[in-house]
Amino acid sequence: MNSERSQAYGRVMRTLEDVGPAKLLDSERERIRAAADTLFFSEDLGTDADARAAVADMSALARHLVESERWIDESASRLLQDLTACGPLQPVA
Repeated sequence: MNSERSQAYGRVMRTLEDVGPAKLLDSERERIRAAADTLFFSEDLGTDADARAAVADMSALARHLVESERWIDESASRLLQDLTACGPLQPVA
């Protein structure tokens, strides 16, 4: 863990508090929380199947929120950036 990951995790939790049930279903909030936890405790995104699955699920959720017009693209992108920042950096190819 490092402070950047901790700060990203905090931003995700604040987003969940700020938007509350008005903008996210309970099941969506739980998925986001679980993904943030999975990424935060992952050591290697390249070998951690659960972390990769969490990123894929959150990408799909972000698309759904925008396509259903419940969220604007900027808000969904910011949440997705904060979520991925909870995890380990991917190696540069």
